[in-house]
Amino acid sequence: MEVFVPSVSRGVPRPVLRRSLAVLAGSALAAPLVLTAPATAAADPYTVTALKVTVRAGERKCTLDTDVYRPAGADAAHPAPAVLTTNGFGGNKADGPTDALAKAFAARGYVALAYSGLGFGKTGCPVSLDDPGIDGRAASGLVDLLAGTRTADNGTRIDYVTKDGTGDPRVGMIGGSYGGAVQLATASTDHRLDALVPLITWNDLSYSLDPNNAGRTRGVTGPLPGAYKWQWTNGFFLIGEAQGLLHPNLDPSRTGGAGCLHFVAQACDTKRLLDSGKYPADRTDAVLRYARSVSPVSYLASVKAPTLLVQGEDDSLFNLNEATATYRTLAAQGTPAKMIWQAWGHSGGMKKPAKGELDLAQGNLETSYVGRRILAWFDRYLHHRTTAGTGPAFAYYRDWVSDGSAYATSRVFPAGGSRRLYLSGDGTLVGRRGEVARGSREYRNLRTATSHSESSLAGLLGLPDAAPYDARGTYLDWTSKPVAGGPVDVVGAPRVTLKVSSPRAEQAQNSSDAADKLVLFAKLYDVAPDGRKTLVHRLVAPARVPDVTRRFTVELPGIVHRYEPGHRLRFVIAASDDAYAGNRGVKPVTVSSTPGDTGVLELPVTQGVLR
Repeated sequence: MEVFVPSVSRGVPRPVLRRSLAVLAGSALAAPLVLTAPATAAADPYTVTALKVTVRAGERKCTLDTDVYRPAGADAAHPAPAVLTTNGFGGNKADGPTDALAKAFAARGYVALAYSGLGFGKTGCPVSLDDPGIDGRAASGLVDLLAGTRTADNGTRIDYVTKDGTGDPRVGMIGGSYGGAVQLATASTDHRLDALVPLITWNDLSYSLDPNNAGRTRGVTGPLPGAYKWQWTNGFFLIGEAQGLLHPNLDPSRTGGAGCLHFVAQACDTKRLLDSGKYPADRTDAVLRYARSVSPVSYLASVKAPTLLVQGEDDSLFNLNEATATYRTLAAQGTPAKMIWQAWGHSGGMKKPAKGELDLAQGNLETSYVGRRILAWFDRYLHHRTTAGTGPAFAYYRDWVSDGSAYATSRVFPAGGSRRLYLSGDGTLVGRRGEVARGSREYRNLRTATSHSESSLAGLLGLPDAAPYDARGTYLDWTSKPVAGGPVDVVGAPRVTLKVSSPRAEQAQNSSDAADKLVLFAKLYDVAPDGRKTLVHRLVAPARVPDVTRRFTVELPGIVHRYEPGHRLRFVIAASDDAYAGNRGVKPVTVSSTPGDTGVLELPVTQGVLR
């Protein structure tokens, strides 16, 4: 079942908009990050104090709604390191992992400070997309509170946090999604942070909301906009706009601009451009610059705090490529960084975390692999226990392992090597160029979407979703021989380099509107011996082709997947996908192959051989 989330505009009648928002807000739309907190004992080993803290955030003053968790025995003579945490998009200090994480760390002797992010809960100011100059600066004001150099609005001063110097509290941050990027934003403006654990967050919002997997030049993307991820974007935009309609007595400082109710004007402009389906050069460059300016890709050079990145393999909103780009940048500049690919992400919806996985509803930090890594990270960088092992550079979850050792580890990233397969003219994937058959095949897009990967919000809403499909004549596929001699494990982001022919796209691509360029969608299936096929984690790679007269490379979303013996790998390029905006106009595409000139699929393989 496809979930349709209508776009919001000033022309939507308020009662209709209110009903739509009520349905979304009452759903489990932020389910991966809104989980039941672990139960605590009758005599909690900490006390909780609610505080209002007014801070400077950009050009505004914003009042933050916070809870301070003080562990038993912590005082000026016996200080403890602190952990700062905030909500995912649409949440607040009291729900999901925000409250659960604060309780978990306070119970383990840390001073925990949970707060509602700007524009959410009872915190003031509009939603500003984790802008380092706004959201990051606001969080820095809370670091001042933990340092004892600032008081809460009622005069309360905190004097029981460990300090590394005057005004320098020992403090780490943890949180997921929207509560993940704000850590990097804060660390870029405040070098007093000592450790970060961002979970399932973004590297570049221009890629997250409008991905282009072709022609990558920096981080995860290149100079061209991609294919609008309209389902995810509309869903989260509605959550932001819902804040005032569902809670009419909110702080008036949360009013947004440029036609938005509760977003800053530049965020509203970005949404309006995406909705338009047009990418005129005079507007698109400015909007892309804004989306990137509030993204780690633009400010990671200033992040010095040791960072443990945790990203979800089951995530079509912020895929593994985003964490990979962040990890590579941090590691290259000498910032201590390690990366874990866990099972669950935004696309997991209402699914219970797999056995052995971090489950905030259970508070199982000690009994989950990811939880133990987080505890060790803070043990090393907040308690300064130099003997604490922080684990390998890279770890990844294997969903085909049923016992307690589901994670594999590597001293380096990427793990394993690369295996090339060639796109043959007869629709097969072959292991050597000499095996490529000469041939040409064509597909064409229709004016409506003809391929389905996912209904992006279905899992979050607890609704069923149709199996992935591609309509005949609107895609091309290439299939390998059955796996033989042992399984093949693909760990990382596959890449395909190819050239296509599309006279109509060639005629249109010189337009000043980038939306006229050809769009295609690349993806990998697993085909079982009985013919059943699985789109791996329902992930696709939208690509806006820079120039159809030249070869181009598409980097697919990272995966961790085992192709069992007898299974075949199928590579597909499709004309459309109903979770994304696509081509403007019908653009037939031909792909030709000869032994000396054909497409090449590169697979990151840790074990096994594909023929």
